Amino acid sequence: MNVLNIHERELPADAAEVGALIDSLASDNDALWPKAFWPAMRFDRPLSVGAVGGHGPIPYVVEEFRPGQMVKFRFLGPRGFNGSHWLEVLPKGENRSVLRHTIGMRAEGPALLSWPLIIRPLHDALLEDALALAQAAVGAVPVVRPWSPWVKFLRWLMSGGRARSQQMPKPSINTDAVR
Repeated sequence: MNVLNIHERELPADAAEVGALIDSLASDNDALWPKAFWPAMRFDRPLSVGAVGGHGPIPYVVEEFRPGQMVKFRFLGPRGFNGSHWLEVLPKGENRSVLRHTIGMRAEGPALLSWPLIIRPLHDALLEDALALAQAAVGAVPVVRPWSPWVKFLRWLMSGGRARSQQMPKPSINTDAVR
């Protein structure tokens, strides 16, 4: 099964500011990944080509990295995930950019069930939370997409009943971002 999964958000910030969010991934100053509610993104070294890591049960390697523009990861698992996912910044004019996350993969074997039933709903919720964090990081009011009952159930199940509730990030105080 071919999978193309895209999440994006237009942000009131220039490409350099949004690119800095990508560059912060998995660092001590990560301003993009919603690690307060989801497994943290971690690598064996700073974000760079060849860095190996991932988040939760999803391992990957950095396949391409253009600072301030994009990072592309190739899946190392779970079994049946054959492809990549990437984050990129698309300039949209003065002080406007799109932050986009794309998965392009071929799901095979066990992924034919795990992707649509478990991983995709969790992935979609995580990405929407990350995009809300990006909005807050550039001083915009975040648009938070509520988790579905299925996502809440999966989180509860996987955490042994200890999953945290979804919360809205607060916009950064940034006078340059008021537009």
